[in-house]
Amino acid sequence: MNAIDTNFAHFADRDQDRPFIVGIGGTTRPGSSTESALRAALQYAEALGAETQLFGGEALSTLDVYSPEQRERSPAQRAIVDAVRRADAVILASPGYHGGVSGLVKNAIDLLEDLRADERVYLDGMPVGCIVTAAGWQGCNTTLGALRSIVHALRGWPTPLGVAVNTELSPAASGGGFADPHVNGQLALVGRQVVEFARMSQALASATHAAGPRERAW
Repeated sequence: MNAIDTNFAHFADRDQDRPFIVGIGGTTRPGSSTESALRAALQYAEALGAETQLFGGEALSTLDVYSPEQRERSPAQRAIVDAVRRADAVILASPGYHGGVSGLVKNAIDLLEDLRADERVYLDGMPVGCIVTAAGWQGCNTTLGALRSIVHALRGWPTPLGVAVNTELSPAASGGGFADPHVNGQLALVGRQVVEFARMSQALASATHAAGPRERAW
């Protein structure tokens, strides 16, 4: 495996009109602000024609603790890994717990180590939206920075906009989304960015695949 994977063939046959976007995030509390924000972003992506799959708090809470020495994975663990393996983009959403990503969400992200030997290693070249909710700006900002750093470590491309929702100022609305239209607008933009960047990646992959192999310039 080359240090930088330049083989785009695994994208070439994707449906560019319906990119597949996986959402991972939430808390153990049903209807949490974090999961509400993630659902809203995925719904905006669906409105733009994307296919989506959500792994929310209920799904994440059933996962065994990630153990790198364990080769066997539970059906719930395999479902997340297989979905991300097929995905064109990902949206991650975490609450800010004591200034960092929650253990529940990090445990799911750690499973992506199983993608290390894939043709597309980890999240290589994939657009990744990042969403954080916390009761205060300090927790929002430090957790968002940590989440984006995790995406970089997995070779993903964080979208230009990362959403930080201060739930002290902008609580989730009972009918979905948030009472603050500015927050809803930001979540819509993250949904739009992952869809648009996924389509651009697919178009580039198709063009590269059609042109055939090229000699490297380095």
